[in-house]
Amino acid sequence: MKKTSTTADDILACARSLVIAGGYNGFSYADIAETVGIRKPSIHHHFPSKAELVTTLVSRYRQDAEDGIANLGHAIPAPLEQLRAYIGYWKACIGDASAPFCVCALLANELPVLPDTVAHEIRAYFRFLSGWLTSVFERGATQGSIVLKESPRIEAETFMATVHGAMLSARAYGDTGTFATIMDPQLARLTAGA
Repeated sequence: MKKTSTTADDILACARSLVIAGGYNGFSYADIAETVGIRKPSIHHHFPSKAELVTTLVSRYRQDAEDGIANLGHAIPAPLEQLRAYIGYWKACIGDASAPFCVCALLANELPVLPDTVAHEIRAYFRFLSGWLTSVFERGATQGSIVLKESPRIEAETFMATVHGAMLSARAYGDTGTFATIMDPQLARLTAGA
């Protein structure tokens, strides 16, 4: 059965696009109203404040990521192949512009000026992603499919930072292929000698 979109879902989808395009302060409820085709009071009905809207957006983004990673774990049990699939996901999203940047990575740049509720959700996303990557590196090292030069936790943090940096470079150069140019050698490095 196909789920129908609600006004709240439409508002969140629009807010996500606007956050990716210009950050937290790069949009207003007027922008959303114009894009979605509703009046500003309708937005306030669903999300009384911008902080509530973006907190909900980031919370759902994190939940979607957690669900996606869980599904990935069920579909692809091998740690190295999970990393390849994760990078493949971002290659596709950046390449077709469906999700050209991680919402949480983008907003993390604005943490000092974000409402506490938004900052809390962003930090929760980073903790989740770091934890998952750490477990992937631990399992891969134990199985011998991934070669680590540092501890699994440090490798996970480095990998996560490289993924987000590669997104930034692809955006800065206006070249979607830059992401793969940066990330493919990172994956190769993890298998050297395995």
